Amino acid sequence: MLQVSTTWTHSSLLHSYDSHGGGRSLLEQGVRVSLAGAWLPEFENEKVTIRGQPDEDAVLCTLSSTYSMKFVGTSNSVFLIPPGDSSANGEKSSSVAASIITVATGNIELILAAPKLDKLKKLLKETPYNPDEDFDSISTHKKGLFRWQDLVEMIQASEEEIRAALKSLSAVEIDGYWRIVDDKTMNKTLTMILRNSLLHDWLISALDEETVLSTMVADGFSPRIVAHCLETHGTKVHDSKGTLWELGEKQVCLRLALDILASGKMKLKSFLERWEQSVPSGMKADLKMLQGEVLCDKIGVEEWIRVFSVSALPSTPADRFSALFQERLKWEWKDLEPYIRDIHVPGLSSEGLLMKYTRRIQPNAEAEPIFSAR
Repeated sequence: MLQVSTTWTHSSLLHSYDSHGGGRSLLEQGVRVSLAGAWLPEFENEKVTIRGQPDEDAVLCTLSSTYSMKFVGTSNSVFLIPPGDSSANGEKSSSVAASIITVATGNIELILAAPKLDKLKKLLKETPYNPDEDFDSISTHKKGLFRWQDLVEMIQASEEEIRAALKSLSAVEIDGYWRIVDDKTMNKTLTMILRNSLLHDWLISALDEETVLSTMVADGFSPRIVAHCLETHGTKVHDSKGTLWELGEKQVCLRLALDILASGKMKLKSFLERWEQSVPSGMKADLKMLQGEVLCDKIGVEEWIRVFSVSALPSTPADRFSALFQERLKWEWKDLEPYIRDIHVPGLSSEGLLMKYTRRIQPNAEAEPIFSAR
């Protein structure tokens, strides 16, 4: 274990002592942070940040990870002295003067923790982007608009974790601000790309970026939103002809399914008929694509389908399971698994999560297990 000491005060004082002990001092309270060797380079290169608002518990973030901080007091105090401090001119003396920055009265334990990203979702969903908005008015009042630096300062997560969350939320940077594009705009943009592919005989497995952009702009669409739609629903492919995009079957089918269900729950049979008709040629709709996005309920003899997205649920385990059991008192594993597979708690496996937050009911070895709230 390597240790590096840091202080949370910026003052210093002169503490005089001699080789026989004794002396007096005015000591200011400090703490010491113990770091493992793997973290030391980031700490020394000033790539470590402590984040948190006054009403939040502080966390320590490296470029890639988040750590909770716990102060542990010690019975022994440690004087923090700048490196290289020694007696003047190297002369031997029975009395030596050393500058003490502060005294550490305890340690801060760092424990790898999950990033706190619920706040990010909440902030970005306050003002979703749509092309008809009055951007000048919104930007003037700065309401619901956040630049990258704003998010880094407000969200308790590492920069890598924030970027990954922005990608999972399908957020896009527009005019310097990170935004979530509203569903109607994304649905309309994707639908028009698919219509143009039919009209102009484009291959949805090889859409030419320049051609798509020029055609869509001529139809009145924003080039930034069109490019974002391609990024969200496809994979970029480079070849000698330029930049091509291959639309993903799952991404496209999921978008079309959610658009159909936007008005409310439907009978499963009716939904499947409409969904299959809306899917472009060469793609095949499959209910497995909708795991974690919809729920099917049997009411009498009819089966119904409705939107219930994992992205709308809290990210912390306790709150996630609470929300799930408010939705349903009992869950079959095949329905529950898509809604917890994204929960990652350092040091706790999926089985551990289930043991901590659920009760498992299984009448016999052949029966499917049922989970209820603990």
